[in-house]
Amino acid sequence: MKQVLIGARLFTGEKFLDNHALLIVDETISAILPIDQLDASIPKVVLKGGILAPGFIDLQVNGGGGAFFTNSPDVNTIHTMVNAHRASGTTSLLPTLISSTPDIHRAGVQAVMDAIKADNKSVLGVHIEGPFFDLSRRGAHKESYIRKIEQADINWLIDSVTQQKNACKFMITLAPEHVPPEQIKQLASAGVLVCAGHTNAQYEQVVTALENGLSGFTHLFNAMSPLTSREPGVVGAALNDANSWCGIIVDTHHVHDAAIRIACAAKSKGKIYLVTDAMSTVGSPQKYFEIYGEKIVEKNGCLVNAEGRLAGSAIGMIDAVRLTNTWVGLDLDESLRMASLYPAEFMQLDHCLGKIQPGYRADLVHFTEDFRVTHTWVAGEMLQHMSAD
Repeated sequence: MKQVLIGARLFTGEKFLDNHALLIVDETISAILPIDQLDASIPKVVLKGGILAPGFIDLQVNGGGGAFFTNSPDVNTIHTMVNAHRASGTTSLLPTLISSTPDIHRAGVQAVMDAIKADNKSVLGVHIEGPFFDLSRRGAHKESYIRKIEQADINWLIDSVTQQKNACKFMITLAPEHVPPEQIKQLASAGVLVCAGHTNAQYEQVVTALENGLSGFTHLFNAMSPLTSREPGVVGAALNDANSWCGIIVDTHHVHDAAIRIACAAKSKGKIYLVTDAMSTVGSPQKYFEIYGEKIVEKNGCLVNAEGRLAGSAIGMIDAVRLTNTWVGLDLDESLRMASLYPAEFMQLDHCLGKIQPGYRADLVHFTEDFRVTHTWVAGEMLQHMSAD
């Protein structure tokens, strides 16, 4: 099946193009060509202005559409989350499990594997956030679940990765001061993307972890030791390292806009990507939900528990892109890369995702000049979310 998309300004992941058409054949981008070179016989989808960009990739999604993955770790929950976030322009994601019991985590990982096996092309893998944290930086994660990692945990993760043969990406967030360097190396060598988060580690401890395979940092600035004059902490180690990636939440609540600009100036270009850390309220009319039997309430666009601790975010990825551009002040092209190309690079999927380029999978988002998502495509399959009028 062929599709031709015209009428929108095209962002390829590298540059903007005006007066160009995009040709899709089945699941794949076939060509980008000037409009005057179009074959008149091919049916066209006419987009009413706006921007056509690579589909967004969100590597930290706890819930959406009224569903919360850790509460209900099954395929139906994953489908609900995928559909909810697609309306915000997210075409690929990692369902995220927060700190819980081993049985919940195993059920969640199996659900992700089953969703991928059932050909849900929006599911890239799984993000296991916890429970191997520092108690002082646990945030909204339940204290009784926080524990030391055991070799049995390592063996299970490695077995899961081996079983999937690269069909499923695995990402884990842990506190490197509580995980021996040799275990970080075991996980990284098996293909697990190991990230530091909910950690009170000192700078040197993080450097040692980086030397042993740590490759990322989860929600930069939040739930980690800060950068100070005599102890650079986790934040300092993250910004100083040229090869690692950092996820960051841009929702006006988690991180100050000046801190985001400072991080982007300090960190190697292309190494900071947007995440939502979204909860079940995204894509749902509900304004509250439960974690561990505790009520989480959305107030003024912010999710908090009874202690007043932040408990994830209430934004979709189009909101993160908009705020990065209009609130933080980064250029739109860079804001879009942070939502697509850079997470694709971290996932080692930038050969097929994160760009509009011939040979890439046709994962796309179209949004208006005021950041309203009208259409998305996943592997060439179009879904209309609203009119551009």
